[in-house]
Amino acid sequence: MGLKDCTIELDNPYNTYYAGQTVNGKVTFTFDTTKKVRGIVIKFTGEAETKWSETETKTDQNGKTYESTTNLTGQEEYFQIQYYLLGGKNAPEMELPPGTHSYPFTCALPPTLPSSFEGEWGFVRYTVKVTLDRPWKFDQDIKMAFTVISPVDLNLNPRVKEPFKLELEKTFCCFCCASGPLSLIVHIPVTGFVSGQTVPVTVECDNASNVGVDQITLSLRKLLAFHVHTPRRETKRKKEVVTSISMGPIQAGNSQTWQQNIQIPPLPPSNLVNCGIIDVDYDIKVVAEVSGMHANLDGNIPIVLGTVPLESFQPPPPYTDNPPVVQSVITAAETDPSMLPTQPVSPASPPYRGAGAGGALGWNIGDGVAYPNIPPPTFAETAYRAPTISGKNDSEHTRLVGGAEYAPRYPTYAFNPTAPPLPNY
Repeated sequence: MGLKDCTIELDNPYNTYYAGQTVNGKVTFTFDTTKKVRGIVIKFTGEAETKWSETETKTDQNGKTYESTTNLTGQEEYFQIQYYLLGGKNAPEMELPPGTHSYPFTCALPPTLPSSFEGEWGFVRYTVKVTLDRPWKFDQDIKMAFTVISPVDLNLNPRVKEPFKLELEKTFCCFCCASGPLSLIVHIPVTGFVSGQTVPVTVECDNASNVGVDQITLSLRKLLAFHVHTPRRETKRKKEVVTSISMGPIQAGNSQTWQQNIQIPPLPPSNLVNCGIIDVDYDIKVVAEVSGMHANLDGNIPIVLGTVPLESFQPPPPYTDNPPVVQSVITAAETDPSMLPTQPVSPASPPYRGAGAGGALGWNIGDGVAYPNIPPPTFAETAYRAPTISGKNDSEHTRLVGGAEYAPRYPTYAFNPTAPPLPNY
């Protein structure tokens, strides 16, 4: 058999790094018999790909119809680093005795990499692949994916610090008589958030019409665009509902106000900076579903998802007739260590600094700016998993560390994990 076991270990427990950091680790082989090799090669790759197929019906010169399928693709390569851990391309054959053999490796990531992303029609993916270069035999490959994060510091974007108010209104005509208007006002205090955070949403519905509202739905949506350029340029768009909250009904002639919380799960940051073939944006879709055959009232609120939360943003206190005194969760985290995340980032984890900066655990996030009031994030897997990280250059002899499926991890914040969840107010 020869190769009994093989592992790739990185120095970060989350297998997650910021663009510009250095990846360190080791690969370990266990042989049950002597193994003949020419060398051991390691290869780091960062790439993006979009692809889908389109089928159309055509007619040939004899008038017969047939189906023609076109494979559309887009490709970007961000970096590729390859070197020998043992031996060399023209090295003589060597024998590795039975037992365990470990080889350390290192790779400095470029500072301009886009964040990892996995989607239905494309990905931004980073992998490390180790190859046993065997003379006169098939090479044996071991491959693993890891996550890269391009920091998006919301504190550096003045526009996301401003509140947003969505105002919608429509009237209905019933039996030739126009009713009063159905008015909907939806308000959020800022438009910049991070994974793990709660979006506080105020919804005011004044139904002066004679048509009832069955329910009002708030949906956090991921807005995706995939671009291909071979054999032609084309874009495919998709709107994915991440999570939804519903309220109502509101009878004709009634009014009501709600304050709701939308919890943001681990998600890739907005825009995928430095990726030219995949776009990622987010919004909150608002729909008032009305009774009968009338068209619904709807609109949307654009939001930005970053990797560093707004230091100045404080969630509003719960709605009540008597304004309560509420200590901010960030202040609580400062004064009570138990309020910090239950899984603190280890010294080997990514530092909270701008791309390219090194060092161990720190409180600097973004371009060297210190945010002492922001607790460190954990790194949680997103819900969407790639069915396989196997690529066109992988063979049947490629072993996938951790299995074929893969989900990137994103910075996720819990300002106050020990407190009960905020009420729907």
